[in-house]
Amino acid sequence: MAVAVSKDLTVQVLEDVNAAKLTDRQQALQAAIQRGEPKCLGVSQVMLGLMVMSYSIPLHFTELTEVARLGVPWWSGLTFIAAGVVAIILDKHCTMKILQVCLIVSGVSTVLSVVAVIIYSVDIDKNPEVPCIKTLHGGCNENHYTTKLSRGVKSSLLLFTLAQTAISAIVCFLLFRQRRSFGQYTSLTQAAPSTPTAHTAPDLN
Repeated sequence: MAVAVSKDLTVQVLEDVNAAKLTDRQQALQAAIQRGEPKCLGVSQVMLGLMVMSYSIPLHFTELTEVARLGVPWWSGLTFIAAGVVAIILDKHCTMKILQVCLIVSGVSTVLSVVAVIIYSVDIDKNPEVPCIKTLHGGCNENHYTTKLSRGVKSSLLLFTLAQTAISAIVCFLLFRQRRSFGQYTSLTQAAPSTPTAHTAPDLN
């Protein structure tokens, strides 16, 4: 805090240079993060999470495989939604604390997305489509349609999860870069005094 004393003993508290720099850095951080459009990425993550969970419902009415038994669409979908919500919050309330939380959640989302992709791929490979066996009515047997539906749903979920992996990785990269640039400023929520304040010395006579 800078203090100036005039000839008439008027004490003037000037603007804190460090606080002003801190506020400038906070505004720069917010501008840098908003250039990465975390709100759009967050909304995309939320939508993908909801799609993964809703698309997985038919799997519970077909043959239960590892994907359904392990509940992959549910825990992966909830992770996507959580990462998206935190990214949307970061867009509105840009602080280093929320940035670090968003970075951690996005990192977890990326790791779990990769795990989900592996499980989907292994499940699809282990459960091939049953060949069509003609019935008396001229159609295929029920097992053929069941496995075909199951593989189609899992293929869609695999694509959604791959998209989520890419989005989470992009968010992690952007946030990690901003964290390195502004990491030394740990109290970005502090505000600098807007205008100098003046204090007059008391009359000693």
